[in-house]
Amino acid sequence: MLRATLFLAAAAAVAMTGPAVAQQNEQFLPSLVYRTGPYAPNGIPFANGVIDYWNMINERDGGINGVKIAPEECETGYATDKGVECYERMKSKGPTGAGYFSPLSTGITFALTEKVPGDKIPLLTMGYGRSESRNGAVFPWNFVAVGSYWTAADVAVQHIAKEMGGFGSLKGKKISLVYHDSPYGKEPIAALEARAKQHGFTFKAIPVTHPGVEQKSQWLAIRQDRPDYVLLWGWGVMNPTAIKEAAGVGFPRDKMMGVWWAGAEPDVIPAGDTSTGYKALMLQHGAGKFGIHADIEKHLIGKGKGQGKADDIGHVLYNRGLLNSMLGVEAIRTAMKRYGNKPMTGEQVRWGFENLDLSAARIKELGFEGMVAPIKLSCQDHQGADQARVQQWDGKAWKVISDWYTADQKILAPMVKEAADKYAAEKKITPRDCSKES
Repeated sequence: MLRATLFLAAAAAVAMTGPAVAQQNEQFLPSLVYRTGPYAPNGIPFANGVIDYWNMINERDGGINGVKIAPEECETGYATDKGVECYERMKSKGPTGAGYFSPLSTGITFALTEKVPGDKIPLLTMGYGRSESRNGAVFPWNFVAVGSYWTAADVAVQHIAKEMGGFGSLKGKKISLVYHDSPYGKEPIAALEARAKQHGFTFKAIPVTHPGVEQKSQWLAIRQDRPDYVLLWGWGVMNPTAIKEAAGVGFPRDKMMGVWWAGAEPDVIPAGDTSTGYKALMLQHGAGKFGIHADIEKHLIGKGKGQGKADDIGHVLYNRGLLNSMLGVEAIRTAMKRYGNKPMTGEQVRWGFENLDLSAARIKELGFEGMVAPIKLSCQDHQGADQARVQQWDGKAWKVISDWYTADQKILAPMVKEAADKYAAEKKITPRDCSKES
């Protein structure tokens, strides 16, 4: 009897915490997450921001134009095979299937890029994924919105040049890249090689094996090579490990700059005082509270319904999760203007992304003023922005230390075209004629 009672109690607990089942007039939105494993410290705050924004839309507005969001998470552990399993299990859920997917992994993005054309489901890869997928004619289902890794690499070199006194001062200098040995970490190499060729600096790429807790040999080599700057393309435990190893060999942290996935609180706080002076790129936004946070606190946190911890609200990755969900919701809202206030199919959501036009006024209305600049996507341009800033950790908080930089399209646009053309040829893809899309 007792065993039966415990079994029923456990079953009830599972039912209460399990995924919501999308009803006929609900928009099913999946979330690929990693709340466990070596990448959890970074994955959790992002996932919390994603789900809190969706739940806030339900609580405050009754959904997107009256269509409730039915969210569901699936744990990937940052593993590509698990990400693909989650995708296959979730893609057809809900009355119209998944509205879109955000893989939060470049490796998973590469795998799903092969699948989404057949399933007609868009991928929102905000600030990561395939840099050449900016070309919507060849990659009609990928949306590398706000910025790509080529954007990040180009802006990083611009900032280093500014610190050193101009691009002319880069000649003869050494810039090294310590990168996660995965598709994610390899993405910036082509853009950095292009800048090295143009400005005459020596570029060296140094891989670090997953998950990145062993880096001693790499940093001993850096001590011997003595580069003028080190760029860090890490994720999860790799980032604070890199900062501590840099301190261990005496490499100055103010000559280190991380990509925007190596520029959040979990990347510096575990490294303690050794992280002071470390710099990182910003995917436009940084830490801090903005207009949207008042609504999150009113409709979720104040009611005990928030997923995020009160101390994490306003941290970099939590804010990024909010921004990620805002873009997806606004793409669905845009699609509804054409197709009606009902659950959207993936194909309809793609149209919404390709016609997304967020003005400064609309961004302010949404509560994201100060977090993101106006962004406009199109059939041809699935990125819509090339801006970034640089922030620096002062031992207690992130401080913005630069003006806005804009990636140089004279360098990057030919790279996007060449890589997209190569992909189209390999996959026998006929690029869309965007002049005929509406």
